[in-house]
Amino acid sequence: MTIRHVVAFRMAASDAETRVEHATRAAEQLNALPDAVPTLRSMSAGANTLFPGENWDLVLVADFDDADALAAYNVHPAHREVAAYIGSVRSDRVAVDFEV
Repeated sequence: MTIRHVVAFRMAASDAETRVEHATRAAEQLNALPDAVPTLRSMSAGANTLFPGENWDLVLVADFDDADALAAYNVHPAHREVAAYIGSVRSDRVAVDFEV
């Protein structure tokens, strides 16, 4: 069973330029995680490019072998570092984990 982890973020900055900057920086950091976190099978993250007034600012889609692999990712130091940055610039987060 593969677990797909999907997370969307809204950035906290009040101006669009800073929101894009923060989302882009976060996406770059997230996309580097597969090289650092052994339980992370794949990840794709990106800043929103269309409908900025309606859409969330950043999304990631990651695949793990199972729930234990996702749990290991959550506590991995490389992930914790990226999560700390995102936590400092986001206003909202929503996530869904499902089997594929």
